[in-house]
Amino acid sequence: MSIIPEKLKKGDEIRVIAPSRSMNLLSEETIKIATSRLEKMGFKVTFGKNVSKVFDKEYSCATIEDRIEDLHDAFKDKNVKAILTVIGGFNVNQILDYIDYNLIKENPKILCGFSDITALANAIYAKTGLVTYSGPHYSSFGMLKGCEYTIEYFKKMFIEDNEIEITSSKEWSDDHWFIDQENRKMFKNEGMIEINKGNFEGTIIGGNLCTLNLLQGTSYMPNDDNIVLFIEDDEMAGKDYTREFDRNLQSLLHSLKGKKINGIVVGRAQVSNKMNIDKWKTIFKTKKELENIPIILNADFGHTTPIFTFPIGGYAKKIDKLIIKSNRW
Repeated sequence: MSIIPEKLKKGDEIRVIAPSRSMNLLSEETIKIATSRLEKMGFKVTFGKNVSKVFDKEYSCATIEDRIEDLHDAFKDKNVKAILTVIGGFNVNQILDYIDYNLIKENPKILCGFSDITALANAIYAKTGLVTYSGPHYSSFGMLKGCEYTIEYFKKMFIEDNEIEITSSKEWSDDHWFIDQENRKMFKNEGMIEINKGNFEGTIIGGNLCTLNLLQGTSYMPNDDNIVLFIEDDEMAGKDYTREFDRNLQSLLHSLKGKKINGIVVGRAQVSNKMNIDKWKTIFKTKKELENIPIILNADFGHTTPIFTFPIGGYAKKIDKLIIKSNRW
């Protein structure tokens, strides 16, 4: 039985922690804008005591012990109602063996982040049943322009109490906004694209595909059946994105053999990946196990902006529209 964290209300405290890379990476401007944004939404913002520590420049993060301390403190603190991760990175899976999952289960609250945080969010859901969230980091709120859609869906998920219809943003970007907040390149959003049409309903599992795959063969991988995969990957694969996404997807499908996949929603690829419909069709046509499964592309989540927030362990259905919510219908 899933555990659904309570919604947020004005005056609630949001704790910022860095289970992946450190807040040391953020500029003072980004920190100021992000904190101000959240405070204007009515929240109190506090920070883990180790949030800006860096034990080694290669990792750009605090020690495992420091990161665990901040995570545990955030869940133990009765005043904290939600936890936002600072940013993604590469090694949040280092801390998974050291987490007190009973502590988390006994003190359920919102945990939200994306990218490398995929491993943490899915592990917590798998070990405790607590629904976690793929959505903006604390740093995401430091974007001066083009953040409206992200904020809108953050509020829909964490403040409002209705099922959430996912509509596409009008524009999107894939630029280094944190370097130059004023000169932004925006693209018109063509919207979500169905390459396999059909309806579906199921439990949402996913996030960053290559990070999710780090959990294969471990107790940290969710074991649900009747699932809807929400998956995306970033620009690290560069020109090899098609091949990398293909083999990562195939690996995930191997690990899920025997589980019923009811649908797949794919987050938008980054500009440097140079993806198009033909390339996506090439990937999916090699997956015989997905022949009759509805597939939606170009959804607003992943490593472009803006993004919507979705619940890991929550639910999605698509009849005429794509709908998500934290609890069952």
